[in-house]
Amino acid sequence: MTAEDWVIQHVRVVSARGIQEDAFIRVTGGIIREVGTGASPYDWACPVIDGQGSWLLPGFIDMHVHGGNGADVMDGSVKSVERIGRFHAAHGTTAWLPTTLTAAEDRLMKALDAVRQASDEARLIPTILGVHLEGPFIAPNRRGAQNPEFIQAPSVAVTESLMHRASGLVRCMTLAPERPGGLDLVRWLGQRQVLISMGHTDASSDLAEAAIEAGVRRATHLFNGMRGLHHREGGPVTAALLDERVVCEVIADGQHVAWDVLKLVVKVKGPDGITLITDAMAAAGQPDGVYDLGGLPVEVKAGRACLAGTEQLAGSTLTMDQAVRNMAAKVGVSLPDVVRMASTTPARQLGLVDCKGDIAAGMDADFVLMDESMSVLATWVQGCEIYRRS
Repeated sequence: MTAEDWVIQHVRVVSARGIQEDAFIRVTGGIIREVGTGASPYDWACPVIDGQGSWLLPGFIDMHVHGGNGADVMDGSVKSVERIGRFHAAHGTTAWLPTTLTAAEDRLMKALDAVRQASDEARLIPTILGVHLEGPFIAPNRRGAQNPEFIQAPSVAVTESLMHRASGLVRCMTLAPERPGGLDLVRWLGQRQVLISMGHTDASSDLAEAAIEAGVRRATHLFNGMRGLHHREGGPVTAALLDERVVCEVIADGQHVAWDVLKLVVKVKGPDGITLITDAMAAAGQPDGVYDLGGLPVEVKAGRACLAGTEQLAGSTLTMDQAVRNMAAKVGVSLPDVVRMASTTPARQLGLVDCKGDIAAGMDADFVLMDESMSVLATWVQGCEIYRRS
């Protein structure tokens, strides 16, 4: 399938606005030209796909993904970036932010080079919207599975060097704002339209609130890698939950956050304050075993990834379609609200609401077709089919 004229019909379209039964969508040049309901008024002179009543959702936007199918962004290889992209395309992702880890500066530079090269060339993978730098400016005592050898204090000079190497691709940075120089870096990044996320942080409530006032607009994998919520000290969790300016990442796998806690987060933040992420590592889509994550050994047992010899979670093996299924089945979120968390809200945070995160005329033709059990049948990016279940 190319990005020429084509039509998909007899689908149930799910958007943030609701569910449209028995719909058809006309795509021209990778853009949605028309969305209608019922019998088509046209004698289509172009390829027509019969959706046979399947669900059609806006493509998922994963703003925090390290790897998949045995590959990692930190491999510093274009082939690895492609392999990760192809894997997540099979699970409904149509756009993503390849995410780095705390590492030596030369290794970070190599990873940025690979992502930049992959994004510059036309490839049948999800659209690379930019890079998410997770670290190296984090709190050592909240590092999680980040390599302690390469943790640094926040530095404008180091950040500027990384951003220059990435040629404008840095769209998001996770940092611990309480570290010396943290708030200054938040302000500096905000002036350059980089989305700032507090994560791997030991910030107090007061400091977290100050960071939000300085420009933090996101919380990295809420609850994980941050000071926990306590009834005498809410910390970054409470600050993120209570401030409407902050969008919270959640890893909806039942391991990182319990289902009842996710229900509480949804009740407090609503779908416009939550983005579903995978935080997937190389082991996603692979058998149990030992894998590398930022130079640290990670053991995966029954799909649960932990630093070898510990119970410290180390990324995940989650995919976006499974996160969508979990939020619907385990947390009781409606499909339109799940779409907001998986597609619409991340598009809004990235300033892309005019082209992504919705199914409407004028938007990019980024779709995921799902069967009755919400498993992926096909994925399109700007009208081009990049995955079809065999």
